[in-house]
Amino acid sequence: MSAGAAGEPGRASGTGAIMAEKVQRERAGVFNRDHPRYKWIALSNTTLGVLMATINGSIVLISLPAIFTGIHLDPLEPGNVSYLLWMLMGYILVTAVLVMTFGRLGDMVGRVKIYNLGFVIFTIAAVALVFDPFTSGAGALWLIGWRVVQAVGGSMIFANSTAILTDAFPANKRGMAIGINQIAAIAGTFLGLIIGGLLAALDWRAIFLVSVPFGILGTIWSYKSLHEVGAKSAGRIDWWGNILFAVGLVAVLAGITYGIQPYGDSSTGWLNPWVLGAIIGGVAVLVVFVLLELRIEDPLFNVRLFAIRTFAWGNVAGLLASIGRGGLQFMLIIWLQGIWLPLHGFSYESTPFWAGIYLLPLTIGFLISGPISGTLSDRFGARALSSAGLVLVAATFVALLLIPVNFEYWIFAVITLLNGIGSGMFAAPNRTAIMNSVPATQRGAASGMTGTFQNAGNSLSIGIFFSLMIAGLATTLPDALYSGLTSNGVAAQVAGPVAATPPVGSLFAAFLGYNPIASILGPTGALDALPAADSATLTGQSFFPELISGPFHSGLVIVFIAAAAMSLIGAVASFLAGGKYMHTEPSSPDAAGTTAPTEAALSDV
Repeated sequence: MSAGAAGEPGRASGTGAIMAEKVQRERAGVFNRDHPRYKWIALSNTTLGVLMATINGSIVLISLPAIFTGIHLDPLEPGNVSYLLWMLMGYILVTAVLVMTFGRLGDMVGRVKIYNLGFVIFTIAAVALVFDPFTSGAGALWLIGWRVVQAVGGSMIFANSTAILTDAFPANKRGMAIGINQIAAIAGTFLGLIIGGLLAALDWRAIFLVSVPFGILGTIWSYKSLHEVGAKSAGRIDWWGNILFAVGLVAVLAGITYGIQPYGDSSTGWLNPWVLGAIIGGVAVLVVFVLLELRIEDPLFNVRLFAIRTFAWGNVAGLLASIGRGGLQFMLIIWLQGIWLPLHGFSYESTPFWAGIYLLPLTIGFLISGPISGTLSDRFGARALSSAGLVLVAATFVALLLIPVNFEYWIFAVITLLNGIGSGMFAAPNRTAIMNSVPATQRGAASGMTGTFQNAGNSLSIGIFFSLMIAGLATTLPDALYSGLTSNGVAAQVAGPVAATPPVGSLFAAFLGYNPIASILGPTGALDALPAADSATLTGQSFFPELISGPFHSGLVIVFIAAAAMSLIGAVASFLAGGKYMHTEPSSPDAAGTTAPTEAALSDV
């Protein structure tokens, strides 16, 4: 054999090694579907998706003053309150209604397919929001409409992200992965406050523009890198189920939200026939929906999943935790923007920005505890972590009642940090346990149903906690307001009617970072008739915060006791959910002597 011939095998093997290395490099490309570490690509992409979706759910909460100023609309005028409410609740409500539908659709046609389409819709809506061509009411309707469209995309992302992770990761690693994903989702609601405050100080359009580059990146990345690895379930779309669920849930959530508006002589709207009709009618429609779902072959809402202990109790705990978390968010914003920040020298116009900054410990607590708790739940199960987390959250609600309204910041920071840690301890293990407990073909539906409970809780918190706060203020604020106004020169015939107005106006003004006294007295012309010194005192940074501190604390007692009770009930539900409880696929020998999965079983490890 010649030397050349003898060298051929060496050259061939060298060429083969080079080709193999080239193929490996190509597979390792971030945007390649055959990436050898696909599960980490799935984790990073879906985490970006839920972070973006949840940030946009809360970013407008703290940016509303800049948005309404930008479109030249006063949201506190009586005819404009509906614009304010729908800017607050539209995104959250639509997400709560649609997330289950898109989870079930993901089971049927592919979770990645629905998830990717969600990125496209979300990004298109983000672009449209930036280029609002109108002002006043028309401008508000443009923003509300495109926020609804954006919520459709966000629902697709939110509904399928957890199911994609559950498909991609083995059971003993899901806690860590879902923990990172869920803490990103929950932390996003608070990061939205910080980002919204920063961007609102620059330009109101920047609040929506920030989503565009991330939406484009996420869209390209998801289409290039994600692929279906989970099981699909054949079936048909449950049209009647979708319609009944949407009508029922929208009616209930809208009725509860509108319950915070005054009606007649009442400070709230709970006696309004339209509010009562929406809530009672919505509940009736949802009852019909559940009965229908028990009788059809391919239900949107698989009620039988609630026969799984972990799934049932885990979702009960998740709903209660979500309501409490949403209530905390709103109350802390009012507390900081309406009282604490003005008392410490911050102008009302700057309070939205600084409120986001001073809430950083809450977000840090989430980010610290979430991934750690998720990883620990892989080893020890969810029961101890999630139950202890909600007990800690309940303790922080009580602690917030024990500090003065004009608190020392370090005490507030420690309490909110512990609240974030407790919420992180609960969220990741609870969601992992829920997803581990369901059959592979139902993961999209289960993720959507769990997302529905979480988003419905956020929406419910608006109506429930605002109403509780208004109830607390209604008994003490009128007398305090009347005394404060008359002692500073406001005529009794003006101060009386102003003090008798429902406190929701003052509450919304504080929430939006407006000067409440200027908002209340401005339409009466009383400020113009007062001496300059009295007018300056009334509209100064300390008058309203000092006036409302006592009444606000009365309302806070009602709100945070209710939130603490919900957290403790949620802790009990988490305990009842069980330990390391997961769905398994028993195997049976096939004709070739190998094993194949058969019907589902559940094991409590």
